[in-house]
Amino acid sequence: MEENRWFLSVIQNEFRTGKIDLDSTMKLLEKLQMPFDFAHVKHVFKKAIDKRKVHMINIEDFRAIYRTIVHRLEFQELFHIYSPNGKILADTELAEFLKKEQYETEACETTALEIILKYEPIEEVRKRRQMSFEGFIRYMSSEDCSVFKNNHRTVYQDMNHPLCDYFISSSHNTYLISDQLIGPSHLWGYTSALLKGCRCLEIDCWDGSNNEPVVYHGHTLTSKIPFQSVIEVIDKYAFVASDYPIVLSLENHCSCKQQEVMADYLESILGDKLITSAIDDTEFTQLPSPEALKFKILIKNKKVGTIEEGMLRRHLDRHGETEEISDFENMSDEDETDAKAPLYPKSDSSKRKSDQKPSSPPRKKAKMKKIKIAIALSDLVIYTKSEKFVSFAHSLANQKCYENNSIGEVRAQKLVKHSAKQFVSHTSRFITRIYPKGTRTNSSNYNPQEFWNVGCQMVALNFQTPGVPMELQNGKFLDNGRCGYILKPEFLRNRNSTFTPHNVGRYSKPISLSIRLISGHQLPPSNLSKTNKADPLVQIEIYGVPEDQTKKKSSVIKSNALSPRWNETFSFTIQVPELALIRFCVKDEISLVANEFLGQYTLPLLSLSKGYRNVPLLSKDGDNLDAASLFVHVWYY
Repeated sequence: MEENRWFLSVIQNEFRTGKIDLDSTMKLLEKLQMPFDFAHVKHVFKKAIDKRKVHMINIEDFRAIYRTIVHRLEFQELFHIYSPNGKILADTELAEFLKKEQYETEACETTALEIILKYEPIEEVRKRRQMSFEGFIRYMSSEDCSVFKNNHRTVYQDMNHPLCDYFISSSHNTYLISDQLIGPSHLWGYTSALLKGCRCLEIDCWDGSNNEPVVYHGHTLTSKIPFQSVIEVIDKYAFVASDYPIVLSLENHCSCKQQEVMADYLESILGDKLITSAIDDTEFTQLPSPEALKFKILIKNKKVGTIEEGMLRRHLDRHGETEEISDFENMSDEDETDAKAPLYPKSDSSKRKSDQKPSSPPRKKAKMKKIKIAIALSDLVIYTKSEKFVSFAHSLANQKCYENNSIGEVRAQKLVKHSAKQFVSHTSRFITRIYPKGTRTNSSNYNPQEFWNVGCQMVALNFQTPGVPMELQNGKFLDNGRCGYILKPEFLRNRNSTFTPHNVGRYSKPISLSIRLISGHQLPPSNLSKTNKADPLVQIEIYGVPEDQTKKKSSVIKSNALSPRWNETFSFTIQVPELALIRFCVKDEISLVANEFLGQYTLPLLSLSKGYRNVPLLSKDGDNLDAASLFVHVWYY
């Protein structure tokens, strides 16, 4: 028995003294190169030493623990179908499995051999081009068997379209790491967003002492960080996660004097990375592509005049020069209807009776006001000029391709509801940024899906706040190698499109999807459980156009977090698969009315792999729960 020999050869040294404790058990399991959850190992270990005085196990106990956790019944069943003797798979038998069950179409024989060389731990078996059950388990639990398509882990989309043809991973108030009123501002906000592949960062700039601009949430008690430090951190981490361009969205409240300081820092710290002139001299009729702007940083801010005028001034010293432009009260692109919530709301607003229609908040008359912009900063704005959003008709008649709008979530939701077709037409031409309403003082997030549905490129979220909106954001941008840019479907790029999310019409290419939920493995135990148990259930949710929004629930498996089995099949018909995300959410049923979150995984529907697949689970904060997973069979046509 090669498997026995191999197993003993790996572990025997540890048992020289006869017995090992829990700590050594964990170390030994790691040596066997399978992911383990400490809580589960501890629980199984305790069972093995049941009623013994010493907290030690012998070699046989260890083998039993290993088998309990690793030799999963659902894998054995599959293995036995393709292995004639139930002990070994030849490369041809593995190829058969890949073709029939995993829908691998190309060169299965070569793939089978590659898999054997990569996952078979027993050398003699590997040399014979065979796979043992141990190798099969390692393959089935690996990334190669993940529900997320392997070829979507790298950049595979065409990156040569103009910028406005992409969904762009975007963050709101990036400097905050908790709430919007008294929480700390921190450089970690920028570092962590950049490491997650975020490509549009917001910087809220105010005059600081000693002529040094600072970044914080204006008129609140959040702490302040120097603008210079923010730019240094961005410079350091800009292209760690992705090579594609970054947009710095400045919400600029500084005096001209400090705007010039900002411009100096941007140029001196970012150097060649900063886009300070157009990349080619062609007419400005279309934005450049992410490919053409690789490793570049763009400044999004108000601008005086046109790109051409700014470029003519490029080599002159522009210090001390300012110009006035007409704008509303503040200099940001934040919407006047969604102005930043004051720190202490005025008392009359709380008296507003709930019987008033909430759909139309009283609109403050925005006062026009001249604001001064330092030419030095203005001229750094090339392809991303902030332009007040008036109306779709106004944009169509007047807006240039390099002018972008920011629209608050409340106004944007109304536009989705009442003018979806014009909204889609607008986002096929102009980069549009959506941001959370000012009253979300606890940094909560809206559901980004409804704005992706109409083609909004920069749907900005508070990255520091865990929850479903951020899970959708992370799931959507898993795609295309996590590079932060995702090519929009053709019907959201085409300027003559008549698509709307409420009426998908001829743009519907329905998919029939069937998911068999087979089992779970090493699920996080319930916080309430002393015996390492949970009563898990799985909810499978589809997010997309309204017609595709749906949730289906599995039954509850009582007190089993280690290896619950469901064997339940769920079927969905999805009208617009290009916009759909699928979310697997595992919960612990605490009572008939309350469930506790255990883990989730979200991915684009079109990134689903067919066949037998593992679903890696993520924690509330989006971190990998190393050992926890679901096992499913996916099929669609």
